Amino acid sequence: MSTQTEWRDYVAIFCGLGLAVTGAVAALNYQVDPYLTHQWDTPHLQRLLPGREKLSPWGKTYALARFRPQVLYVGNSRTELGLPVQTALFGSQRVFNGALSGASLGDAAAMLRHAAAVGRLETVVWGIDAPSFSMEIGNSDFDRELVAADRYYLLRRGLLNLKRAISVDMTLDSIRVLRGTFGHVCQSSLALYGQRDGRCVRDRIESLGGTSAAILPRVRDFARGAGPTADAMQELAANVENLCRAGTRLRLYINPTHAMTSDALYWAGKWPALENWQAQLTALADRHRQHGCDVQLFDFSGFNDVTTEPPPQVSGKPDMLNYWETSHYRARVGEMVLARMFATGDFGVELTPATLIAHQAAQRQARDRYHQLHPAETAMVRGH
Repeated sequence: MSTQTEWRDYVAIFCGLGLAVTGAVAALNYQVDPYLTHQWDTPHLQRLLPGREKLSPWGKTYALARFRPQVLYVGNSRTELGLPVQTALFGSQRVFNGALSGASLGDAAAMLRHAAAVGRLETVVWGIDAPSFSMEIGNSDFDRELVAADRYYLLRRGLLNLKRAISVDMTLDSIRVLRGTFGHVCQSSLALYGQRDGRCVRDRIESLGGTSAAILPRVRDFARGAGPTADAMQELAANVENLCRAGTRLRLYINPTHAMTSDALYWAGKWPALENWQAQLTALADRHRQHGCDVQLFDFSGFNDVTTEPPPQVSGKPDMLNYWETSHYRARVGEMVLARMFATGDFGVELTPATLIAHQAAQRQARDRYHQLHPAETAMVRGH
């Protein structure tokens, strides 16, 4: 046998083995699917996972294409964790929480475009807050290739899933799943129609040393956000225009983060920008409402009976009733948010041209009162 023939045989064997190994790895990862990238209404969703959910945008974009909800929540982890999908407010309509951990305004808008492309949205509930109101990619796992662009999305998505299935990290985690060492902390958000399992958050908080230890780091994370930015406002305006044109009911709401986060914005010199942002949002909602769009804007943030709950450092209790820590509110608060927007409730204020000035003046007074009545919290924020 000639040297050239031997070389060809060697290359053929090497390529054949490479393809076989790659195919086996892809088949293993696709079947085990440790990150639930292509699952909906399957037994995989009942599997307990680690506290940190990997590749959440992959799972949620696929689930949206299969489930096609009529009611969609979008926003960041505050909405993902705080807004319950199990509610009687929407009757028999399909509800899905499409919010993403760490999402910017740009991420939320991309998720909304995806959901609108794969189904017909009757209602959109969009949670926002000033620091994350930017076009940065807040969730680094949210590859924009995951966003639907045409009716062949599921076919294209299958190819993306196969491409992802040959990665080293997915292979290692598939092996961990089979060995039972991947982690058994909480359910995937997909098992709860997109809402984040509170056990995941509890696990994260305990890893930081408990609620008390998580308070100030969350305040710092919140205050250092880049928003609000002008390009994000343009993006929101374009999405509101599209939703109104489609006849979709829209509820925008400013997240009820703890009063310490609002106070952090004040001491950072960001209060004027916050009020200007609220004024722009109010004008945007009013402009479209004047043209017949069913859009409303609510503010649940700032200083009120819910947001001023004492943290563990002051109350002496290990946990808070309304909050996991200062950045993320519990589902009981989310229920109050939904009730105010779709039923009856006295929590929060609807922002309109008629209410904005009085509301902002009341918040400034409430902020000054907070400094007097909550000196410990104020000192913690100023010293962070």
